[in-house]
Amino acid sequence: MPIRVFEVDVPIRHTTNRQLHGVHVFTGEASSTSEALRRAHEAYDAALAAQAAGLANPGKQAGGWGARGLRPDWALDWPAAKAGLWHNPYR
Repeated sequence: MPIRVFEVDVPIRHTTNRQLHGVHVFTGEASSTSEALRRAHEAYDAALAAQAAGLANPGKQAGGWGARGLRPDWALDWPAAKAGLWHNPYR
């Protein structure tokens, strides 16, 4: 299967104020939606581990996956994450 660019949308909710919610968006290359979900979660986990250790964000990983703008008071709902092909809105 060819490599394509995917978007992974993960619902987020503030941990103390449940009225605050949104979506954290990841993009990168993958060959399937399941690979996109896995790679987005791996990028998030790497960024979260670096943040917890007081290190710099590792930035983009293979395939362009990365996580920025992590906030400690927000929880991501990975089981509710959705992945699909990314469509460039500027094309």
